[in-house]
Order: sequence, then C-alpha cells, then structure tokens
Amino acid sequence: MCGIVGVISFNENKTSEPKIENAIASLCKRGPDGNGIFTHNKVTLGHTRLSIIDTSNAASQPFTDDSGRYTIVFNGEFFNFQEHQKALIAQGIKFRSHSDTEVLLHLYLNEGAACLQKINGFFAFAIYDKQENSVFIARDRMGVKPLIYFYDDKKFVFASEMKALIELGIPQELDTVSLQTYLHLNYIPAPHSIFKNVKKIEPGNYFLIHHNKIESHCYYKIEDTSTHNSEKLDYKKSQQKLVELLDKSVQLRMISDVPLGCFLSGGIDSSVIAALASQHTKHLSTFSIGFKDEPYFDETHYAELVAKKHKTNHTTFSLSNNDLFENLHDVLDYIDEPFADSSALAVYILSKRTREHVTVALSGDGADELFAGYNKHEAAFNSRNKNIANAVLKNTNSLWNFLPKSRNSKLTNTFRKLQKYSEGLNLSDKERYWRWAGFTDGLKASNLLQKNLKSKKSEQEFDARKSEILKDVDDNINSILITDMHLVLQNDMLTKVDMMSMANSLEVRTPFLDFNVVNFAFSLPETFKIDRHQRKKIVKDAFREYLPEELYTRGKQGFEVPLLKWFQTELKSAITNNLLEDNFIEEQKIFNTEEIKKLKAKLFSSNPEDSVARIWA
Repeated sequence: MCGIVGVISFNENKTSEPKIENAIASLCKRGPDGNGIFTHNKVTLGHTRLSIIDTSNAASQPFTDDSGRYTIVFNGEFFNFQEHQKALIAQGIKFRSHSDTEVLLHLYLNEGAACLQKINGFFAFAIYDKQENSVFIARDRMGVKPLIYFYDDKKFVFASEMKALIELGIPQELDTVSLQTYLHLNYIPAPHSIFKNVKKIEPGNYFLIHHNKIESHCYYKIEDTSTHNSEKLDYKKSQQKLVELLDKSVQLRMISDVPLGCFLSGGIDSSVIAALASQHTKHLSTFSIGFKDEPYFDETHYAELVAKKHKTNHTTFSLSNNDLFENLHDVLDYIDEPFADSSALAVYILSKRTREHVTVALSGDGADELFAGYNKHEAAFNSRNKNIANAVLKNTNSLWNFLPKSRNSKLTNTFRKLQKYSEGLNLSDKERYWRWAGFTDGLKASNLLQKNLKSKKSEQEFDARKSEILKDVDDNINSILITDMHLVLQNDMLTKVDMMSMANSLEVRTPFLDFNVVNFAFSLPETFKIDRHQRKKIVKDAFREYLPEELYTRGKQGFEVPLLKWFQTELKSAITNNLLEDNFIEEQKIFNTEEIKKLKAKLFSSNPEDSVARIWA
C-alpha cells in the first residue's frame, strides 16, 4: 500500500524536481517506509512506500525492469501474484525480488492491458515505456484505491490524493455542480471532483497516454446477470458457493509479510470475515471500538461474542466523546476535498489504534451494497407493496413536521426514517433513490448556493450528472444495488476507509469486494438477498453456523458520532461566531446567507432533523 504521483510533460523536457518532491512528501502517511523518484525525458514518477509484500529494498519503487525500458509505480495489492509468478518463471523470467509489483510489471510486459483481467486485488498503478514514450495507468475494478488526474495542453499529472496535485500547482477553480451534488450527498461522485478539470479515473478503467494523446478504456463493469445466468443454482447451493468464494477471498487477502488483523464491529459483515479468517491462522487479532458515552451507538458486546466464539485475540478500544473530539481536527486536516461522512472520525480512530498492533486489517466493507443490507434497501422493497400501511404513510408528510427527528435516539431516528420513507412513496423509482441516497430533497442543496453560482448551464450539467448516476435504477433491487456499488460504495464507503486508514499508514483489505464474489452476487436473484423478513438474507443464512445467534436478533446499527451534542456545546461558538458567521458567509461568496441562517436555526431547535449532517457538510 503506497502513494503514487506522476507528471507527463507535453511541451517541457522534464518536470521540476522540487515540485515532485513536495508532492511525494504530501503523501508520506500513505507510505512512511521509503520514497523514490524516476525521471526520464518528459516523464517523472514518484512513489511513497508502505512495505507489505517483500519488505526488502529489492522491492523499492519506482521499479524498473532489467532491460531498463519499463518502470512502474504501484499502489495496492496483487493478491494472486504467486500463481502468475510461477507461470512466468516457467517461461524463463528471472525475478530479483519477491514482490507483487515485479510480477505485475512482467505480466504487463507479456500481455499488455489484458493483464488487468488476471489481477485479483486492488490497485492504482502507472507503467512508463521508455522506448514508446507512453504511460499506461489503471485503477482496480471496484475503486478501492483512488487515482485522480489533471491535464491541459502542457502536461498530464496524476496522484493518489488531491493534496499531491495541489503541490504540483494545478489550477484550483471551484466546480459549482460538484458542490451542489456534494451538498445533497455529502460526497462528490467520480469522475468529478471539487475542482474543474480535476477528475477521478473511474473504477475498472485504464488510460494510455501516447504522443500527447489520452485514450480511455473500460476493462470491467458490474452487471446484473441474474436474469440470464446459465448456471442457476438453488438457494442452498448458492449459500455453499458464497461460503466457498468468500473463504477463498479471505485466504488470498491474508498473504502478508507484516502483522495482519481484522476489524470486528459486531455486525454481520465483519463478523463473517473474522470467522473465516480465524480458520486460517491460530491467533487472529481482532479490533473494535466502543462508545462508552453513547450506548445507543455501542456494538462492542456483539463483537466480543464473535471473538469469544472464534477464540481471536480481541482488543476493544473504548472511547469517550472527548477521545473523538480530540481527533476531529486531525481528520479534517487530512481530508483534501469536501467529504462529510461523519463516521470517518470513528474509522480514523479505529485505524489509528489498530495500527499500533498490525499493519494490515481485513474489513467487511461491501456486503451491504452487494446483498441489500441498508435501511433504504428494505424501504425500496417495501415501497413496492400496495398495502394499507403504504397508502396511509403516503399521505402523512405534514404529520412529521410536528414530531422531533434526529439520528441521536431510537425514537427520533424512527420518526426521521418514517418521514423520509413517506416522502419517497410519492416519487418515481429514480427520484426515490436520489432522495434516499441524500440528505436533502435536492432543492434545499441548490438553495444553499448563492445565485451568482447558479446558471442555466450549471443546472443542465447537474441534471446530466444526476441522470448518469440514476441510469440503472428501476423497481428491481439489483438495479439499486448496482447503483449503490457505483455511487455509495465507491465514493463514500471506500473513500472514507482509504483516507482514514492511509492517514494512519494502515492497509485495509475488503474480501467481499473480490471480483469473483461481486460477479456471483449479481448473478443471484433479488429474492436471495431480501424478503419481507430480512435483509442480506443469503449472507445471514450461509454463515449462520459461524456466528452467535445474538447477532441475528439485533437491529442494524450505523457507525455514528455524536455531532449534535458537539454542535450544541463545544462547537457552537465556532459555528455561530466563526465558520458559519453571517459576515464570513457573505464575504466567502459561495453560500446563501439567509438559507444558512435557517439551517442554523433548525440545528439549534428541538427538532434538528438532518440539519446536523448538513451543517457538518
């Protein structure tokens, strides 16, 4: 796991060394174990290293093959590299390291872009061909590892994080359409960023840059094959297949030359991964965090039940609200484009504490999006029923205005969800998804911006981006899950885990996102994933013997932090007298002062609703 950066000059002879050094330095937390620079002709590549596979200097990057023609910078892991290494050795290729990086380079030399079909892992990498004066850049299928870029008529630059591009002097012009999207979703979907002309290479894509031309290609796409799958397994055999595929995925992801552990939240997903991993090592280390001041959000009891069942070496980090607050500014300092999933703070602290024990951690990320685990999936399933309950709820929008709604207690959160559900019942499939994916009704996000930032052209661009996001959505649950994979998973969940783990030099691996598991998941009918009794049905049934029964009788709990309390206490002065103070908002010339006033009034009322998340954004 590492950080990469590169500059391809179109007009200049070479890149300025101080700039590339500053860019690499900005990525030091992604790779604290070493760094390097390669420069030739008009191409400069930089790398910061977090040593996981082959920790010796022989595997240092940038890595150049013995001929001197090809050089690679690689961020990520190539889990099945050993089987390909054996095949390459049989062809007479000699290796000077034991790294997956060198195997990847030789696989590319043998097969070109076709090598991407053989890599099981997550990655962002670039390979320079000195003879052809070309650069090949690729990102993994699911978007676990980030890769952003900027280009103009003078150069093409890319990096693992925005802060490195800023060090390279890219123009920082606000993209107001991205801002509006962010104010609805609390994150910015790829391929766009907060800056105009700075884009994210989308998952499953690669670029070839040759003769100052940029070619973009898609090598992988998630598809719903459930309706035309030739190998239709019954439910029992599908459960067995899921266990087999996920177990193999976990085994692959346990290959490491440094200490490895597992996040264990107490939910089904991380518990499944911990249960499988514990079968392949005698002393698996597992880690969870609890909130001693917030029992409503604490899941450690369930994590400890799983740890006891599978005899893991379990550590619980019990946090107070003060512990959370002390790390708040470190999190904000590391985030380099607007990103407002507040649970990033909890992931940051979990990663920070876990890194004191191991360098690699397995996680359960991805299962909710693959197998319908979220509240909104249950809501989408139920919304299709023409029953009395839906008929009543469809006409109760005005009722919720009189009831307190927030995320900070079971009762007020129920009221909040019922209001959102009743709103969705009155919308089309696509608009319902958009409403439930976001924190506003859409119009509220637009109203927050000053009028001078909005135009007919920007409205059309916003509508075009929204249409692209929603293109797959219909009344089939699998269509919603595919949209979640592209939108929520890639741009919120994986972005959050990558940023917060890398801020602490911790590598997080996600077995549910092995492409074999993903392809299998989307070969299954929606009835295997959700029914009127349960969400994530096949996962729960397939792994019932692996997990304590108590996990099946509890409700799903999100990863939350106590923002409302902070906003009404420690952060109140900062909000009212500084960050969202009227004069400052007017001077900034981005937000509508009157709308910000309304939002603040809502926040400090007895009925804050989702103003907490919107103020945080």
